[in-house]
Amino acid sequence: MASKISIKANQQLIKEGEHSNSMYWVQQGQLVVTKKRLNEEVILGHVFEGELVGELSFLDKECRSATVKALTDCELIEIPQETIDNIFKTQPKWLETLVMTLAERLRKANARIKI
Repeated sequence: MASKISIKANQQLIKEGEHSNSMYWVQQGQLVVTKKRLNEEVILGHVFEGELVGELSFLDKECRSATVKALTDCELIEIPQETIDNIFKTQPKWLETLVMTLAERLRKANARIKI
């Protein structure tokens, strides 16, 4: 199911606007999250070892909301979409509804924030 991947410093992991089919668990390294505004990229934050990245679009199956690029060489665990789909199949329906509600609210809040 999950697989280990490596990316080099300055390599793009996620591109804003693209379709999502996985999220990543950072094992080693640091990444930067950016969003386009006019003709520039604005830094939204950083992702460190032990954190997840790409989780919002992984959960709600919408397009990627930001770009993620490695600041250092990184080791990540790629978790495919079918993993969460299989988990939801074995849990009460309300759990999936809860997760989707939270993802939707986060996306709406992000859209209201002026960068």
